[in-house]
Order: sequence, then structure tokens, then C-alpha cells
Amino acid sequence: MLKPFSQACVNNRDFILEQLGPLLSNAKSVLEVGSGTGQHAVYFSGHLPDITWQTSDLDENHQGINAWITEAGEENCLAPISLNVADKQWLPHAVDAIFTANSLHIMSWDYVTHFFNKVPHVLTPSGLLIAYGPFNYDGEYTSESNQRFDQLLRASNTGRGIRDIERINMLAVDNGLQFVVDHAMPANNRLIVWQYQP
Repeated sequence: MLKPFSQACVNNRDFILEQLGPLLSNAKSVLEVGSGTGQHAVYFSGHLPDITWQTSDLDENHQGINAWITEAGEENCLAPISLNVADKQWLPHAVDAIFTANSLHIMSWDYVTHFFNKVPHVLTPSGLLIAYGPFNYDGEYTSESNQRFDQLLRASNTGRGIRDIERINMLAVDNGLQFVVDHAMPANNRLIVWQYQP
């Protein structure tokens, strides 16, 4: 099959990897929630060979993810598991980090809540949650392009939209996650990190 392709993944992968390297220096396992095309997974696993990178997504995206994994041939990049954030169980074992990119503004708010409620059941103590994407601050967009993007999201599905970081951080704190760092990234995105402190 023709592999799915996202130009955004190509554009942002090196900037994300620059942050992931130090953050995951002691990690052995990562669960990527919402692997999408699979491009991030094969790129990051190829540059972080000591980490087992577990891909996941809805079933309809597995074929494309597997196409990228097969072509890359990275033994530490695992075939996708079926994962809906509302599932009762994501994994039968804990991981050192969870990574998700451009997902929180695609999920409905109920699913964002499910996401944060499930994270503590998957992370090891002191494990990291790393989220990449656009966020609002103090109820304001960080750019005109983000405002236009948000309008497009809500026009396609009223449950979608760029999230306020304050509400996201409240969900994180309520689930035992402590804020670590908020990195400004190109194209008006952020990379935000929390640590699980049970």
C-alpha cells in the first residue's frame, strides 16, 4: 500500500527529537498514543535505539503505521496496538513515558478527560507524559494562525478545538501529574511535560 504521509511530521520531527533525547535519557519504554501515520514512531525509534517504542491508534490507522514500521525495519519500534483512550485498559504493563502529538485538540473534551484519567495506570512512578501540539494560554490564542486552525477544527467537529493549558494542567494535577516544563516549538506549537508522582 502507499504509506500515509504527513508533511507536518517531517517539519516538526527534528525539533521534537531535540527535546525527547534529554527527556528520555533514562527511559526504556515509550507508549505513543495516537501514532497517526507512523512517521514519528519510526523516526524517533531510529534515533533512540535503546527505547522500545510502542505505537498505538484506532484500528483503521494500523495498516499505514505498519507500512512505515516495515519499511524502516527498526526492531525497537513495535507494531501498533488497538487503543481508544476510553478503553478500560491501555496496556497490561507500565511504561516509562507516554508521548502524544497533535491529539488533544482532535479528541472531544470527554476523551481528553479519559486520556488523563488513564495515564496514571500506565506510567511508572516518575514516568513522563509528553504532549506536543497547539495550546491556548489565559484563554487566548498564541497566534492568528492558531485561531484560524481552531475555527476549522470546530467547524469540522464541535467537540474539537485547541485546549486551554490551564484546564489541561488541572486534569494533569488531578491525576497525580506534576508539571515539569513547557517548551515553545516552531509553528506556534508547544511541547509540555509532566511527571507522574503517585
